[in-house]
Amino acid sequence: MGNGKVSGLVYLYVSIAILLWGFSFIWTNDLIGYDVPIFVFIFMRMAIAGSLMVVISKVAGKLQKIRKKDLKWFFLMSFFEPFIYFIGESYGLKITNSATLSAVIIATIPLFSLIIGQILYKEKLTGLNIAGIIITLPGVILFVWSEGSIKAEYYYGILFLLLAVLGAVGYSAVCKKLTENYNAFTITTYQFVIAALFFLTPFIIWGLPEWKPEFLSFRVLKPLLFLAVLCSCLAFVLYVKSMEKLGMTRTVIFTSLIPAISAIGAYFSGREVFSIQQILGMVIALGGVILAQYKKPDFFQRSK
Repeated sequence: MGNGKVSGLVYLYVSIAILLWGFSFIWTNDLIGYDVPIFVFIFMRMAIAGSLMVVISKVAGKLQKIRKKDLKWFFLMSFFEPFIYFIGESYGLKITNSATLSAVIIATIPLFSLIIGQILYKEKLTGLNIAGIIITLPGVILFVWSEGSIKAEYYYGILFLLLAVLGAVGYSAVCKKLTENYNAFTITTYQFVIAALFFLTPFIIWGLPEWKPEFLSFRVLKPLLFLAVLCSCLAFVLYVKSMEKLGMTRTVIFTSLIPAISAIGAYFSGREVFSIQQILGMVIALGGVILAQYKKPDFFQRSK
């Protein structure tokens, strides 16, 4: 975890990343609604993101050479996320057919990350930080669970979403280790290049037999490019840069806001209507994130 004063720019980075990931549920749901096979759009997303990151990193002079002993960590990171995470998220979203319900399961990631962060990196958290993490999830649940129940057919979808949670926690743990020696561009570039290799076989086996020319139409390419360029390239670079300074736990806690952002996006696109309960839930969730980030040296530097 980064030491000393944390620039406000770091919080802007992670906020932009979370904002984009909040909308990713909506764009992924659009692709599923267009009947694009999961392994088709995931592989295309990984291939586009990986190719774009190679070009950007090389042009910017940011692509570092990986040491042989670290290669296994890059493969493990990419296996956790995008591979495991995106399979869990996409199938969970397809089965539940609910961007907000899917996002609320993903909001449990900080709770598990808290445990892993304490075990692996001994990240220091105050009582207020822990309290913030604990109260964030109920706020998010209050925000998105306006119907008050879970349908029986959602159970398999929830299992896939929990698989995504496992992938995200594993990714954060390995990514934090890699930030000690590699910059955000290098980590993100290899993450998506390796992920494209992971998804190549499923794409050939299950994706190609279902391929249709309309998958290259503007209607399909528009959300796909949003996912590849904004949610993969830009969001992950900013997220990794944030983790370098904030540490694993304090960065991951921001993911608790993804469900609220997804619901807000659904609202402005005419798919969701806010209730008093949802507004209250959003206030509680935001308060939890603020408490989870509270640290005197970072927020209240006194002039000497």
